[in-house]
Amino acid sequence: MKLVIIESPFKREALKKYLGSGYEVFATKGHIRDLPQKAFGIDLKNNFEPKYEIVPDKKEMIASLRKKAQEAEQVLIATDPDREGEAISWHVANILGFKPEQNCRIEFNEISKKAVAKALENPRKIDLKLVNAQQARRVLDRLVGYKLSPILCKKIAPKLSAGRVQSVALKLVVDREKEIEAFVPEEYWTVSALLKKDDNLIKANLVSFNNKKFVPKNKEEVDKLLSEVNGKKFVISEIKKSKTKSHAPAPFTTSTMQQDALNKLGMSLARTTSSAQQLYEGVDVKGEGKIALITYIRTDSVRVSTDAQNACREFIKQKYGSEYLPEKPNIYHTKENAQDAHEAIRPITMDITPEMTKETLSSDNYKLYKLIYERFLASQMSEAEYSSVSVTFDCANYGFKVSGRTMEFAGYTKVYKEFVEKEEEGLAGKLPKMEEGESLDCDKILSEQKFTKPPARYTEASLVKAMEEKGIGRPATYASTITVLTSRHYTEKEGKYLHPTELGRKVTTYLEKFFSSVINVKFTAHMEQRLDDIANKDEDWHNVVSNFWNGFEGLLGRADTSSLTMKEPPKETDEVCEKCGGKMVIRDGRFGKFLACSNFPKCKNTRPIEAEVKKAGICPECGSAMVERKSKKGKTFFACERYPECKFMSWDVTTGKKCPKCSSPLILKGKNIKCSNKTCSYKEE
Repeated sequence: MKLVIIESPFKREALKKYLGSGYEVFATKGHIRDLPQKAFGIDLKNNFEPKYEIVPDKKEMIASLRKKAQEAEQVLIATDPDREGEAISWHVANILGFKPEQNCRIEFNEISKKAVAKALENPRKIDLKLVNAQQARRVLDRLVGYKLSPILCKKIAPKLSAGRVQSVALKLVVDREKEIEAFVPEEYWTVSALLKKDDNLIKANLVSFNNKKFVPKNKEEVDKLLSEVNGKKFVISEIKKSKTKSHAPAPFTTSTMQQDALNKLGMSLARTTSSAQQLYEGVDVKGEGKIALITYIRTDSVRVSTDAQNACREFIKQKYGSEYLPEKPNIYHTKENAQDAHEAIRPITMDITPEMTKETLSSDNYKLYKLIYERFLASQMSEAEYSSVSVTFDCANYGFKVSGRTMEFAGYTKVYKEFVEKEEEGLAGKLPKMEEGESLDCDKILSEQKFTKPPARYTEASLVKAMEEKGIGRPATYASTITVLTSRHYTEKEGKYLHPTELGRKVTTYLEKFFSSVINVKFTAHMEQRLDDIANKDEDWHNVVSNFWNGFEGLLGRADTSSLTMKEPPKETDEVCEKCGGKMVIRDGRFGKFLACSNFPKCKNTRPIEAEVKKAGICPECGSAMVERKSKKGKTFFACERYPECKFMSWDVTTGKKCPKCSSPLILKGKNIKCSNKTCSYKEE
């Protein structure tokens, strides 16, 4: 029996379909060895060597893995095809005592019969360049997190955290908010002329005055225009006709998939990440069992294999006709600093269409698979073609223009339309036939006062886009970075937009004062490049870390010894200290807010702040009030206030009465009262 080691147990069933009976699959469920959870774990005096230890809850698993490995005729490690996956393979190989030159590593970009068979035929050594790049990232992040976070806790508030990428992403959100606050709106006016042509009204927009671009800044300028064009003809001075083409977009990367899923489907980063992981690892499809539907989902490459490209082109030809197939395959170029180890995100096979999966996939999984499928399909289709016409009208030295566009050939847009935030203003559909020199009467002049708008706040999608464009973070980290900003209460969402909390702004202000040379976009992008140099050029990771630490250590010392603090002063209350009679104040502590005597340190009296008790409903057992409580999993339930004397509890608000049919408690459901017993039909208004 041969042993194949993977990360996620959810891959097991789909993978075993292609391995056959001679293989056993073992899942590590992520990392089995890592830096310690409750200690620094970096030896600063010994060239930053990490002190790895077995993940505490994986000890039994590792014992089982070692036993299976000893019994197996061959062991192959098939963790994810990225740097972190390579690092996990390295840790597994170390724990199993493999030699560095052992060909034990296999990888596949998709869970398909062909990809798995090819991987089994080509085991290789573990790539230490990739491992070292991941080690360097892990050590750098640990240095920043463990050394900087305590300073934030000391100088601002308890339980704060900082991160090498996280804090830069927060800075982007805060800086955008500052731009919005500093923005001064400027008045401008839009002016349009409704021109009569036979039975048509053509809306032409003001664009110039005396052949120079012109946008009225106030009502006076608009009134002057109205007085000068009133009653005059609009003469066609120029007609421009052209044929335009729109090229199909590239297949998805992690970033573009996340952006499109939010913009088109309204799926958050967390939902998109979860759904994509399931589609990659394997889902149940009617008639197929559990199979993987898409390729690896953490990538910044737009490259696709020749086989996948040819299969897609054949599908297009069969379903849509040869006119939708470009003469040569569409090739997309990956950006310079991308980790081009694997392909773009695409369906594994064109044969399993989204319609075939709709019955068995969850709503999110179906919608995301459909989006990925159609984007890949479109990426290999012909260009969309348009006929465009632009007509310029002159009237009293003012120039007005209307542009029309009609689609001549749908091309890739037959299956996929790109997301547009706002329709282009002034773009009409098909225009009536007109000729240069022709004069048109004006039916009406429309004018509207407007004001310039500040830049929009980031959405999750636009923040991911900004991080990618600026070179901070990597595909595997975008979602987790943005999620931690919300979980730490550094940002909040208003609708789909992110805005910084007061705490988030305070953290950014402090970091700008003491760590501006490190916590900034340019330096963080530079560090990403240095990590790429380790992976691609085999640079010594210790040197990269050492160069960072030499500068960072001095910044830490300067911040720690500074007298500057941004802590909130204690908030005085009406509570009186029972020990000395002084006023009690609210302070922040390691475990949250608490009451402390204002005469500290002379009086060290403290006590917890009593949480407000929310009452809802009446206990049907003893008639006392019911109070709102939270379970360990955060779910709301209701318990009798006389607990533990009365142990009645309910997931719903109870009325205090019992069902006349079955004697179960009656509960409130919307505007109705009904029996809590699901098998009982009793209900009253």
